[in-house]
Amino acid sequence: MEPVSLVIPTFNEADTIGAVLREIPASYRADIIVADGGSSDGTQAIARAAGARVIEAGRGYGRACATGAAAAHPTSSVIVFMDGDGADRGDLIGTIAGPVLRGSHDLVLASRTRGDREPGSMLWHQVLAGRVAGLGMGVLTGVHYSDMCAFRAIRRDSLEALGMRELTYGWNIEMQMRAARARLRILEIPLPYRCRAGGRSKVAGSLRGTVRAGGRIVATFCRVAASTR
Repeated sequence: MEPVSLVIPTFNEADTIGAVLREIPASYRADIIVADGGSSDGTQAIARAAGARVIEAGRGYGRACATGAAAAHPTSSVIVFMDGDGADRGDLIGTIAGPVLRGSHDLVLASRTRGDREPGSMLWHQVLAGRVAGLGMGVLTGVHYSDMCAFRAIRRDSLEALGMRELTYGWNIEMQMRAARARLRILEIPLPYRCRAGGRSKVAGSLRGTVRAGGRIVATFCRVAASTR
């Protein structure tokens, strides 16, 4: 088994979480953590039945990621994050974790915008947001990203050294900005991206969710930019 802990934030993903967990290759199943935000649809029971370790993380995407990472097994040297909606290709986790495990990179991110996307898997404003954020981060840090995909792997000690603070949807952009400032060895890999397998997106599924998430991302960008000048 690889020394990897996989963190999957969830909130009412009963329609998808079982299939997501079953798709994870056996060599990466030693420590799967479902960091749940108080699901009421049976997500937790399904995740446990599929072999995951379920923890109560409280509300907030970043809070779930941070809580899950903190609960990783002591022997894990790499933390992988992915969503629980079935859009990320869990069977390709080795592509993300491999460069970190081999020691060639500290942070590896999947790029949806550079990979093959199923029609409808990303709305136009999601693609635009990734490109605009990537441009802004490039201007500030010199590191050019193409996306803010949740599917990523990072050295555990590198993550702990970043000093992450964001508890909401700004978690991904904060990690990318702090990683660039810390001069981590960063790699983006184009990967296929699917439509979510069921349920409704908390971000793209409604105008309110999109605006709220976008606001948190912008606020995080401004805060981290100001704090790392």
